[in-house]
Amino acid sequence: MKIAVVTSNPHKAAEIAAFFGSAATVEHVRMEIPEFRHPDVGEIAREKAEYAYRALGRPVMVDDTAFGVHALRGFPGPYAAYVLDTIGVHGILRLMDGIADRRAWFETAIACATGEEIIVFRGRIDGIIVPPRGTGGFGYDPIFEIDDGRTLAELSLGEKSRVSHRARALAQVKHWLEQQE
Repeated sequence: MKIAVVTSNPHKAAEIAAFFGSAATVEHVRMEIPEFRHPDVGEIAREKAEYAYRALGRPVMVDDTAFGVHALRGFPGPYAAYVLDTIGVHGILRLMDGIADRRAWFETAIACATGEEIIVFRGRIDGIIVPPRGTGGFGYDPIFEIDDGRTLAELSLGEKSRVSHRARALAQVKHWLEQQE
């Protein structure tokens, strides 16, 4: 199977390719998509998929990810990329100074547009905010510790591709694609 993954982020495309391995050919289509605003990443992914499908005229897959901190009432949520670009992980850590509740979560919504329909798949993982550790991954990965005591940045790409929020959503996409064949 061949999948057109539309993103301007090559790290996301690499994670998706690693997830599917030899089961699919992942074609990375680099495209800037307008950042739709909505409190639900599923709705954002749906709008992005509709935009990408109209632009390319073929089936596409796009995603959007939220990163939320419980003590910050879910902030930055669907604005995770903007916050990362402006204050970075160290800004999040400064906001967390003196806060005991370190719980956080990632949620990825992947929207697949076929022309006939747009289907949204979701994956979520919970963890805690910690001082930066690890050299892998990207974004908030160095400060997000999962239940095995490692940050996402301390995982190999293969390990991350099995346990991440994106992996959980991709497993649903893979199952759906297998049903389409």
